[in-house]
Amino acid sequence: MAEWVWEARARTGELRKGAMEAESEDAVEARLRQQQLTPTKVKKKPRELKLPQFGSGVSGKDLVTFTRLFATMIDAGLPIVQCLDILQGQTDNKHFADVLKDIKSSVEQGSTFSDSLRRHPKVFDALYTNLVQAGEVGGILDTILNRLAVYNEKAMKLARQVRGAMVYPSVVLFVFLGVMCILLGFVIPSFKNIFKDLGSKDDLPALTSGVIAVSEFFVGNIIFMILGLIAFVTAVVYSYKNPRGKKIYHRVFLKLPIIGNVLRKIAVARFTRTLGTLLSSGVPILDALEIVAKTAGNVIVEEAILYTRLRISEGKNMAGPLTETNIFPPMVVQMVGVGEQTGALDAMLSKIADFYEEEVDVAVAALTSLIEPAMMVGIGGTVGVVLIAMYLPIFSIAGKIKGG
Repeated sequence: MAEWVWEARARTGELRKGAMEAESEDAVEARLRQQQLTPTKVKKKPRELKLPQFGSGVSGKDLVTFTRLFATMIDAGLPIVQCLDILQGQTDNKHFADVLKDIKSSVEQGSTFSDSLRRHPKVFDALYTNLVQAGEVGGILDTILNRLAVYNEKAMKLARQVRGAMVYPSVVLFVFLGVMCILLGFVIPSFKNIFKDLGSKDDLPALTSGVIAVSEFFVGNIIFMILGLIAFVTAVVYSYKNPRGKKIYHRVFLKLPIIGNVLRKIAVARFTRTLGTLLSSGVPILDALEIVAKTAGNVIVEEAILYTRLRISEGKNMAGPLTETNIFPPMVVQMVGVGEQTGALDAMLSKIADFYEEEVDVAVAALTSLIEPAMMVGIGGTVGVVLIAMYLPIFSIAGKIKGG
């Protein structure tokens, strides 16, 4: 159906405007007359030129703000359509406003709120829509939305910590590579010409000769090195998109020293937080595990969760299969077992998530404190060696002149 822009007059003479989806202009006019409005202008809405959208177009902050405000409005007794109308007008994100407009239109046409959210899977994932559905069925939509807001806030905090830990090393490494390219491509060749003019090119220290050889190789093969780098990055990206390659990468990530331990803790925190939120909202455990597997962020962890789900569907408890996967720490498995025995698995999962989120804080801080000095020593040492190599012949020449 096309979207139509209309103007019409009410019985009071007031001019009203709006937009409506319909099959034809006659259908729009008929619907306006049913609303006791007299159409004065109806035309098809022109198509907007839209640039390619990368990602969902909606930030985590936008989603958390929407969820919080929506929960407050529902708790105050406002109808869903009115809530969506208010929030659509308040958001500064035009793309998100269009999404909310479409959801509102879908609800007005008789769809449930959760089904309307499912029309936009890039914005509202399976976790979000299933929790909303559970809230609609149980009549506790405001409570579910508040839980969702808390979950999203904690997930954002976790992601922000990991990104923050990687920003400084990435910037330092980028600057280091830039400095080394300048030294190898411009500075060292200048020194080489100086040594040649002084007639000492054939009597250079071994360290200086080695650095000059590296510089000559770099300058002479720069094109091939760039092409090789592009080919390497392309191969990595292509292999990562392949399911088998992605699985290999994710297994290697989990086995890396220090970093692998941090990634495992992040996976445990995400698993327990997500599963605890779903179970406390009334989602059946098999459905909850399927959703959690999709949001695991690591293929190896996803397979472990799906294996656990399969064994539970065969009548097993959760603790046994979790142990068999060798992914989750023994303490987590034992606490899950206690939660199953006491009938408070959701509460136990939330406690585990709180503990491991704090563990991630500590691990990320320790990783950062370890990476920073190691990078500074490595970078400083490399640049220092290059500078010493360039000044050694100068000191040698100066000593000869002084001795002469």
